[in-house]
Amino acid sequence: MKYAPGWLASLLLLLLCGQLPARTTTDSGHGTVRLALVNTPEDLVRPMLPDFQKQTGIRAEIVYTGNDPYGMARQGKADLVISHYGHQGVESFVSGGFGLWPHPVFANQMVLLGPPSDPAHVRGLTDAAEAFRRIAASQSTFVVSNEPAIKYLENTLWISAGVRQKGKWYLDFHSRGGRAIRDAAKNEAYVLWGLPPFLRLKRRRSVNLEPMVTADPILQRTMVSVIVNPKKIPGVNAKGAEAFQDFLLAPATQARIRAFRYPAFDGQAWWPAGRENNLHE
Repeated sequence: MKYAPGWLASLLLLLLCGQLPARTTTDSGHGTVRLALVNTPEDLVRPMLPDFQKQTGIRAEIVYTGNDPYGMARQGKADLVISHYGHQGVESFVSGGFGLWPHPVFANQMVLLGPPSDPAHVRGLTDAAEAFRRIAASQSTFVVSNEPAIKYLENTLWISAGVRQKGKWYLDFHSRGGRAIRDAAKNEAYVLWGLPPFLRLKRRRSVNLEPMVTADPILQRTMVSVIVNPKKIPGVNAKGAEAFQDFLLAPATQARIRAFRYPAFDGQAWWPAGRENNLHE
């Protein structure tokens, strides 16, 4: 009987005993964590990446910011997605098994913007419905932003303010996003939009609008993190994604979110939301 060479015999023995070292994969938790975000939280998340690496030894990078982060994840190009809870991609992504349970991590701040002259005298109010009542009572110009979540909030506030009829002061150009902001600035009008994207827009160009009402809790929009399911999409760094999600939910990070400030805005723009999860000691 011929015996196998020593190296081959050792390999066969390892295979038979189940001791062959496993090949390192992206699911090992040691690779880079790829983050896909909607545009809104980039200013908040990016400064956290060095601290995450320092604490965990795992590198994280933002590989996408835009309107379709779940599309990136479906292509296997992201390990963790962060979006608004009401983003159109969340439900189908999770119910289809592509993502694990969404975890609320923070909330961004909507804002009622208006011209510096503030004809309705709403600056600094903490009740957004009262601001809407004053806009209608003074017949100050208001421009509609036709993003579904913003339009929904607007309708809620008009009803809360007891305003059922609107006049020529109410303008709908069927615009949304930055276009709606430009329409409002052009017409010296009030408009609803997200505070972070507004401040980002103002860094790029002059916009003759200012934040007027920010402190009402109804203006907060919860954002969630969703770990991409490695059983559905191969090559996902699930352990790294879980580590980054745990980092976001840690009390120290939640306190950091609460303390975050923009240089151009003297107020709170982000709110911690980790308490909304089923937490365990």
